[in-house]
Amino acid sequence: MSDVIVLGGGLAGLSAAAALGGAGHSVTILEARPFLGGRATSYEIGAESIDNCQHVLLRCCANLLDFYKRLGVEEKIAFHREYTFLEPGGKRSVLHPGMLPAPAHFFGSFLNLSFLSMSEKLAVGRAMQAILREYGTRGDLDRITMRQWLEEKKQPARAIERFWRQVLVSAVNEELDRMAASHGLQVFRQGFLARADSCDMGVPAVPLGDLYSSDAWKRIGNVEIRLRTPVTRMLIEDGAVRGVIANGEQLEAHHYICALPFERVAGVAPELGLDLSAFEHSPITGIHLWFGRPVTDLPHATLLDRTIQWMFNKGEGRYVQLVVSASRSLVEMPRAEVISLALKELAEFFPSVRDAKLEKAHVVKEVRATFSAKPGLESLRPVSRTSVRNLFLAGDWTRSGWPATMEGAVRSGYLAAEAVTTAAGAPQKFLRTHDSRAFASVRG
Repeated sequence: MSDVIVLGGGLAGLSAAAALGGAGHSVTILEARPFLGGRATSYEIGAESIDNCQHVLLRCCANLLDFYKRLGVEEKIAFHREYTFLEPGGKRSVLHPGMLPAPAHFFGSFLNLSFLSMSEKLAVGRAMQAILREYGTRGDLDRITMRQWLEEKKQPARAIERFWRQVLVSAVNEELDRMAASHGLQVFRQGFLARADSCDMGVPAVPLGDLYSSDAWKRIGNVEIRLRTPVTRMLIEDGAVRGVIANGEQLEAHHYICALPFERVAGVAPELGLDLSAFEHSPITGIHLWFGRPVTDLPHATLLDRTIQWMFNKGEGRYVQLVVSASRSLVEMPRAEVISLALKELAEFFPSVRDAKLEKAHVVKEVRATFSAKPGLESLRPVSRTSVRNLFLAGDWTRSGWPATMEGAVRSGYLAAEAVTTAAGAPQKFLRTHDSRAFASVRG
């Protein structure tokens, strides 16, 4: 019998298992699908291995790449210090840290951005100063939207669309008028203002699925992974879990971590009585395009004023992945129309697209990509401990201290693992902070 059974092989469940396995506990992961990683994974399309959506990292959060370090794959993340903003027509602006100390490290390159006027830059600068004053001290940030906060700070409409929205919708996967201001301020405070290296952006140099390979798990030991093993029911009696039913088999452990998506918890453990009716999903769409010749020399860029928000160069400029966060407008759009829209917009930034042959295309719509980080939800996110004494929760939707990101998922896994060690009578700490000089992540 395992010490711990973890339900779900997404980042939350995997990080909990890695922490506990590394601490000497015997752990079994039960995953319904034939692969690990949840919404941050890759799979085969013909001869290609593609990510379901491009995920990027920042150094401002310490836990995702602490998890990667446990698996020995941290060197498979390539970090970049420059952010390229592209206007329709192809004009480039580059944001990067300079010689000044934080929080003024972007001062020089920010002044040189061509897509904002000087008055718009001054307005953004005043709002950044307000973030430094108000984040962590103002009590109503979870009750108002980010757009309301920006309007309160008298941000010009074009600065909201071209700067604030461009960064935050991708980071939090929600529109500004649906996003709690607390999350928006957190992204800028911790990701852009805390330290000069906080915003270094990491892009996995391998398919996401390779980060969780069986060879990586050999470093941990004590962790058994069972794929294609969906859990249909937790058996809860007298305030404790007695076992779980998976593939018709009853499995037992001393402790259990439920790291399933919020929409599945009630069906597996109705005894918890969690009211998750306020939780909603926000979608992400990834568009994969393969061309007959290179169409760009940039490793990545954020695209202004259009539906497509980000471009990532996945293969010598011939294979690019486009990302649309909070992509409700694309959910019902037919695949052919999504591809046509992507090609039309991409050509506005990279003219060579017009003459390049499109060899193949693939569209991935993650309709349940994240929970919607709307105002008023933070107090409803459950903590890892539950009313069942040997059952703990993990998942980016739990109260991790972060919005629905990869970092939030791993934080939740570490918090659940800490709760297990406390319940087992030998408390351990796994959660890390950026001050520890570890790495981190933003999206998802």
